Parts: sequence; structure tokens; C-alpha cells
Amino acid sequence: METKCSDLLFADNIGNFKLPGLVVNQMHRYRQVKSNMPESGGLLLGRFIINSPDVVVDEITTPLPTDRSSRFHFRRGSYGHQQVINDRWFQSDGTCNYLGEWHTHPEPNPVQSTLDIASWQMQLDRLPANQNELFFAILGTSSIAVWKALRQPFSYYQLILLP
Repeated sequence: METKCSDLLFADNIGNFKLPGLVVNQMHRYRQVKSNMPESGGLLLGRFIINSPDVVVDEITTPLPTDRSSRFHFRRGSYGHQQVINDRWFQSDGTCNYLGEWHTHPEPNPVQSTLDIASWQMQLDRLPANQNELFFAILGTSSIAVWKALRQPFSYYQLILLP
């Protein structure tokens, strides 16, 4: 029987970032708990809360056949994931947004790699002019870490998991 995960709330000195339990449960299905399991990942989709600095992830995309992965690498294919972004944007009248990306690492407490950082900068460079930040979640075998990355100037920092 699958364990039900609780909501996770991360914060910085500006606002909160919420990963609901249902989203965390979806991510947990891809944890690399066995040595033959590849990295997996997808997109974070959700809402920027009006009149607030808070952000809520409402759903994620999960690995698709066009993605490429190995034990220590995940590369998201663009077509299927982009179609989900487009569909959700139109279905929500523009309230469901691309918030960032998530993927797994085969370590208990995930740490961003130099490849991750380069990918984050590339994703930020592709944003529309009115968006300056993205969030990146990495799921380890025991915990999840979330980073906020800013486009101008490029910088990133890890959010704090609140009790």
C-alpha cells in the first residue's frame, strides 16, 4: 500500500512555495530507490497567488516516452510536456502557469549538480519578458529540495522546508 504524503511548505524571506501531498505522492513513484532506476522528471504547474508572493504547485507532468534518462541523467523531451502547459493554460483561462521543473537524484538528500544549474539558466532564458523566476525541485531517495532561480541577474538559492 502506498504511503500518503503530507503537503510540503517551503519558504524564503519573500513567500511560500507549496507542494501538495497529491503532487508529492506522484513524485515519490519515481524515487530512485533501486540501483537500476533511472532519473525521472517533468514540469511543475500551478498558481502565483494573487496579491501574495506565494506559489502553489497544482500538478506535475511525469516522464513521457520522448524523455531521455539514465541512472544519473534526465533530459525532458519538449513536445508532450509543452502540450500539457498549453492545454492547462487555456483550460484555466491563464491561471495555471509553468512554475519550473522537477527531477530525481539517486541520493538521500539531493544537491543540485553543475548540469542542473546550467539547465536552470537555460530554462530561465526561455521565459517571457514578464517572468523572472522559476522553481526547481529535486527528489532524492529520502527528501525533496527546492530552489528558486532568478533570471536577471542569474542567481539561485535553496528554499527552506518549514515544519
